[in-house]
Amino acid sequence: MELLLVRHAIALPAEGEGEEADDARPLSPKGVKRFRKVVRGLRALGVELDYLLTSPKRRALETAEMLSDLLQGESRVTPHLALPPSPALLEEIPKEGRVALVGHEPYLSGLLAWLLLGDFLGESARGDLGERFPLKKGGVAWLEGEVRPGGMCLRALFPPKVFRL
Repeated sequence: MELLLVRHAIALPAEGEGEEADDARPLSPKGVKRFRKVVRGLRALGVELDYLLTSPKRRALETAEMLSDLLQGESRVTPHLALPPSPALLEEIPKEGRVALVGHEPYLSGLLAWLLLGDFLGESARGDLGERFPLKKGGVAWLEGEVRPGGMCLRALFPPKVFRL
């Protein structure tokens, strides 16, 4: 199976303070424009998605909506993509086809490190290892293999700039 980890596109600053204000942040016009180029680039690479899972935060939902142009199957929201990587998230990911997850940093980088390197350093090291695989806003990590800690390999790590060149 193939898994694409997608960091949400550039969002506007939060209006107000607190978690609710952060959760409600929409994409900026610049973020929309740039992420459309990411979608075009993925299409040019022949990417079609069987499943799309997204964080419930507005900026991730809006990013996923643009990715839905590549979607051949179902889409759903999971709160696990707005939290540190966990076994509960792994259980939600379909085990076949091509799946995209739209979420946030530092959680996606931690998930990436966990799927590539496994549990050999324990749960507390996931975030630290994730720093070695930074995903810029609108960036995409493309993996393949089995959805389990240490079960996947990295096919590509695309900063969004790659698709703008």
